[in-house]
Amino acid sequence: MQRYILSRLIQSFIMLVGVLFIVFFMLQLTGDPVALMVSRNASPEQVEELREELGFNRPVMVQFADFVSKAVRGDFGMSLRHHQPAMELILERLPATVELASMALLFAMVVGIPLGLLGGSNPGSIWDTLARGAGLIGQTIPNFWLALILIMVFAVGLGWFPSFGRETRQFMGLALPTKSVILPAFALGLFTMGQLVRFTRSAVLEIKNEDFVRTAYSKGLADRRIYIKHILRNAAIPLISILGVQFGYLLSGSIYIETIFSWPGLGNLLAESIGNRDFALVQAIAFFTSLVVVSLNLTADIAYGMADPRIRYGE
Repeated sequence: MQRYILSRLIQSFIMLVGVLFIVFFMLQLTGDPVALMVSRNASPEQVEELREELGFNRPVMVQFADFVSKAVRGDFGMSLRHHQPAMELILERLPATVELASMALLFAMVVGIPLGLLGGSNPGSIWDTLARGAGLIGQTIPNFWLALILIMVFAVGLGWFPSFGRETRQFMGLALPTKSVILPAFALGLFTMGQLVRFTRSAVLEIKNEDFVRTAYSKGLADRRIYIKHILRNAAIPLISILGVQFGYLLSGSIYIETIFSWPGLGNLLAESIGNRDFALVQAIAFFTSLVVVSLNLTADIAYGMADPRIRYGE
């Protein structure tokens, strides 16, 4: 287990370095950000002076080495558009994204896991049909299209929910979510709900055919006890890793939903910074979200190994 954790840490470090490398050089191919920062009447001397001031006239590898040396210290430079430290902007927008991703994951778990358990426990029944239908719908409907339909029906048509923005309610110094999060959380979490339904159903069907379950039935144990102690317990183990991966996906993959709903989170900030060629901010957001996703995956893998004593990673 220790060797596995060490190897995963090394792999995570290599992955983060690769993310830094890819993001930095992909941004270099998008064009010169100085061209967006100066007026059309600026002289070539003025453009070159600003490029030198920002350090964009240096060799690319020198810029990359400087970026990496500062990134490991948590310094991602100043946003070219907002004129604020990039990490400060990220920390300002992070609570909104965490709130949206948490509510989306909560919706996916509350709906997806029970449906998957009912479908897997009663194959061929109406519950199984409902579970398979929900899984299929969840994984085939594009979330950006669903977001537009939700706005048209429930925000514009019925007026039940706000169509954009984030509203909070203060309680003992804490910002609590309001109904403004319901539509974006539903649109964002539907795909995850579909995955949880299908995965949970498949896990239950597979575990029901295992030898230890048949042995429990042959001993005359009650169906309820077998279901709770053996089937549910073993089906919950792989869900640990799935939930960790999905939460990372929800945190990093909300750019379309946040843009459509004008949700003031990291996804919306990333879309703005890409359009503005704000190199420092794009690099900071990409690295930060990659760090979160890698950390969640690592934590989920370790928890999976600890929850299942039969697993011996790297041994």
